Amino acid sequence: MSMTGLLGSLLGNALLSGGVLAMAGLGELLAERVGVLNLGVEGLMALGGITAIATVAATHDPYSGFAAAIAVGMAAGAVFAVATVIMRASQVLCGMALTLGGTGLAATLGRAYAGQPAQAVFERIHIPLLDRIPILGQALFSQNLLVLLTWLVLPVAIHTLLFGTRHGLSLRAIGENPAAADAAGLRVTALRFTYVTLGAGLSAGAGAYLTLGFVPSWSDGIVAGRGWIAVALVIFAGYRPFRIAGGALLFGLVNAFGYLAQAHDWGVPSAFLAMLPYVATILFMILPALLSRGRVILPAPAALGLPYYRDER
Repeated sequence: MSMTGLLGSLLGNALLSGGVLAMAGLGELLAERVGVLNLGVEGLMALGGITAIATVAATHDPYSGFAAAIAVGMAAGAVFAVATVIMRASQVLCGMALTLGGTGLAATLGRAYAGQPAQAVFERIHIPLLDRIPILGQALFSQNLLVLLTWLVLPVAIHTLLFGTRHGLSLRAIGENPAAADAAGLRVTALRFTYVTLGAGLSAGAGAYLTLGFVPSWSDGIVAGRGWIAVALVIFAGYRPFRIAGGALLFGLVNAFGYLAQAHDWGVPSAFLAMLPYVATILFMILPALLSRGRVILPAPAALGLPYYRDER
């Protein structure tokens, strides 16, 4: 394989595998920007993955599977929002319950589909002319629709929402100081509920991406900690959409290197390759503390994880 082809393959695999984390991380960002910490991403991804597999088994339509996964994720997110936003229960405990409950339910429902290939998947789309660009054409413009959505649409749309609109300013104000936002006339509870629900739907969509666009099958444990990595990625990225995409790409490159090393028999021990993603995750958690001293990493929203009591403002 030529050097151009090798680099194109490496970047293409990085975009494909990293897209799962990017979509899940952007969903978590929506919740955290309004001050709600959702540690249930792992469970949401599992629910989204099995929902997508079960739906395409019945409909043979990957678009229906993706939509169903988002709908299930939003339903689970609404339950989480009722507990944390309305009832003001502990966000950490509710997130853990969502992870344990979601992964357990997905494992139970997935027994009938374990080891079977997905009945329909998102096929590659070749964009004329753009797919002929050296390296980038093979890597980005010859991918499935979910890859294009994750890398070309979602970061731009969410960045524009948060930092380019008055509505986004309101969301960020709620995450920083909900009492002041409430005094200014913003509907803190309604907006928190809405964006926690939307973020959960996007995280579940990442599970559908995993089982319909990346690994076209279902198996117990297929999420393999990606939900936790997505939460760490949001911290690493300083709560910024484009930085989340960049961090997901770095993580994707780590995975892609492992795939290429095995495919080309480079002699790298398999145990070392399997360890790389988790080493990268540890670095993602350490680097923010180091880089924040130089203001490279932005601080979390001031009200993140704190319930809002209107009668105490």
